[in-house]
Amino acid sequence: MSEPEVEKLQVGVLGCGPISQAAHFDALAKASNAELYAICDVAQDLRSNVAAAYGPTACYGNYDEMLDDPNVQAVIIATSDPFHVPASLDAISAGKHVLCEKPAAISVREVLDLGEAVKASGLVYHVGHMKRYDAGIQSAREFVENEIGEILGFKGWYCDSTHRYQVTDAVQPKIQKSINSKRPADDPKANLARYYMLAHGSHLIDIARYLVGEIVEVDAKLTKRFGAYSWFIDTLFADGFHGHLNLTVPVRMDWHEGFEIFGENGSVIAKTYNPWLFKSTDVEIFRERDASTIKPLGADGHFYRRQVEGFAAAVFGKEPENSSKIDDAIASVRTMSAISQSVLTKRPVRVADAMGEIR
Repeated sequence: MSEPEVEKLQVGVLGCGPISQAAHFDALAKASNAELYAICDVAQDLRSNVAAAYGPTACYGNYDEMLDDPNVQAVIIATSDPFHVPASLDAISAGKHVLCEKPAAISVREVLDLGEAVKASGLVYHVGHMKRYDAGIQSAREFVENEIGEILGFKGWYCDSTHRYQVTDAVQPKIQKSINSKRPADDPKANLARYYMLAHGSHLIDIARYLVGEIVEVDAKLTKRFGAYSWFIDTLFADGFHGHLNLTVPVRMDWHEGFEIFGENGSVIAKTYNPWLFKSTDVEIFRERDASTIKPLGADGHFYRRQVEGFAAAVFGKEPENSSKIDDAIASVRTMSAISQSVLTKRPVRVADAMGEIR
């Protein structure tokens, strides 16, 4: 007896660069409720190579043409950061649902304008905080929501490694490149502090919010030495407890990422791996009531496939509770702005007041 057919979201991917090749194309190939319908990239050589590897139904060199295709129901925006908001707004104007790589925007003003457009459209918009689809992190959130009681404190850290490219080159597919790829007018890496905060700080902030709630104030310090950057960020959460976030890029050691949560009825200690290993976070949940520790396996570590399945589910009317939507995107960008302002002024900054640039 044949399996019943499952409706699959027809997705167009904008940008055939490294993140699409390493994550999104494979995620769409394996997703249960979505599939790759179209690709779009201005670089004809890259587009041809990717089409040969992944077999989309349609290929476009022009984004407007892909958006005009009635078979494209949704788009994944996998371009450089400065293109995220314009590409998202174009997709929304065309009536397409959007899954956009993080960060959603590179300024508070941009993300607020995007938020107005998304809310007026009624379309599904998700931002690619794919760590929310890490089964270990999800188990930690479930414990926090249902058992931990009052929270005493939170610590989170994200430390990229000097050895990351040795790891990623070994486990990722060989990334196809092109000298014809579209690049921003200004080099995003010209300001490394800004680049690292947008690329990595967005993850650190979102996971803290996902696990224990809104960050309402930050007091941040930044140290720059021997080409490395390290932010130490004291945080006040909406529920009244304090926390600490550390973003360091790069550390002279292996990838170092995780969090600790201390609560009334137990605690959580977690170690997160380089995402390209597709290994779920190791989580130890301690229950005070019986002095026991559990360690969920989290066998399914394909965060990107789980993310696109969550996105498709939302389009089909079943929004996952762990999805990262436009309000999460706004909060992430505002918090990064507040951190930048706090570093500059050497004073605590309320997230709700943050309107400055991310520096």
